[in-house]
Amino acid sequence: MIHMTSYAPRDPQTDRLLSPDNSVFVLIDYQPIQIQSIESMNRFQLVQNIVATTKLMVDFHVPIILSTVNVATGRNKDTIAPLKDLLGDTPSYDRTTINAWEDREFNEALQATGRHNLIMTALWTEACLTFPAIDALAEGYDVYPVVDAIGGTSVDAHEAALRRVEQAGARPTSFTQLACEFQRDWNRTDTVKSFFDDLSSAGKFLEL
Repeated sequence: MIHMTSYAPRDPQTDRLLSPDNSVFVLIDYQPIQIQSIESMNRFQLVQNIVATTKLMVDFHVPIILSTVNVATGRNKDTIAPLKDLLGDTPSYDRTTINAWEDREFNEALQATGRHNLIMTALWTEACLTFPAIDALAEGYDVYPVVDAIGGTSVDAHEAALRRVEQAGARPTSFTQLACEFQRDWNRTDTVKSFFDDLSSAGKFLEL
């Protein structure tokens, strides 16, 4: 006989770990010119990773705050198509500020979620991730940069930016870690299929 001894799901308000119920996903500036300038990792892999991370958020029903820079001014193109296809009618907050935290609509949308854990992705690591991460931390949020779904203009720039946000209190994570942290228990059968589909599509394979 198999005995199931899992505890009841934790209260998301006091959970020390990330869960779909206590997190918000921040997606900043995944636009063609930014992706083309990434030199800290393979660009094809970067796109695969940010698409996989975004799909995970959609499948686990995590609120998503999407932002772009300089689309309305005509200086830049919109979010890349693979992400737009996943995001559907998710609102996009276009800015002129490099630091999304200094944009009123972005900031108000984030605050309206009532979530304190910010799973943060942005291009570049050294600017559009670092600046809002530092501001968010100073205002009492917990910030989790997804290290394999972000990138900088060089390896050194990316690594220095990660060290800076870590020193400010950020807590780096990865796509696979997030997937496991969200699923957490195989008794949560409603998300098991999505969990395996998401990891398989990202080239990760697990055996039960």
